[in-house]
Amino acid sequence: MGLKLVGTPIGNLSDISKRALEVLNGVDAILCEDTRQTIKLLNHYLISKKLISFNDRNSSKKIPKIVEEMRKGAEYALVSDAGMPVISDPGLKLVDVCHEQHIPVDVIPGPSAVVSAIAASGLNASHFVFLGFLPRGSKLRKVLKIVSQLNMATVFYESPYRLKETLKEICNISPASRVFVAREMTKVHQTFYRGYPCELTDIVKPIGEMTVVVEWKKENKNVKTC
Repeated sequence: MGLKLVGTPIGNLSDISKRALEVLNGVDAILCEDTRQTIKLLNHYLISKKLISFNDRNSSKKIPKIVEEMRKGAEYALVSDAGMPVISDPGLKLVDVCHEQHIPVDVIPGPSAVVSAIAASGLNASHFVFLGFLPRGSKLRKVLKIVSQLNMATVFYESPYRLKETLKEICNISPASRVFVAREMTKVHQTFYRGYPCELTDIVKPIGEMTVVVEWKKENKNVKTC
């Protein structure tokens, strides 16, 4: 009975833990953002299990039945397309309801794009704020201005189609800040970029999944501006 939160690889399938595989193989069903993505992992490890689509579009409708089944003794695993579930995905609602209904929740930790990017960056992120995906337009500048004043690093996910716009906004706010961009972490084309925001707008190849770490600097330096 209960819900298992299972961390899955962010790229390299070998990064999954032995315990995660045991849990995925032992539950009654697996809740996943995209069944087409999760089935690749299961097929790789020869796991045959019922998959249930559970995402932003359908989670609210499915939660009551899932909770009812768990109260009857069923055990579900919750996974995201990559990394730890519940971080920037609809699993939060289900976990909240499980705690309210006194349904056991367990966590099987695994890879995290946020933590991996911070570790690889070499930037001072002992204190940081995670923003998920940033808003666009005028809201983007407003959010970045607010976090730039918090005296802590900022970590967020970014689309390759919007990365240059975001880097330019960071440069306009604080050109002396140091930025780390992790592209396609743990995958074949993994690439790390580090430098000042306006320098990176001309260097980073905006392809694939991006995780960005910003170490904000208030002092002015003789660096390139946009």
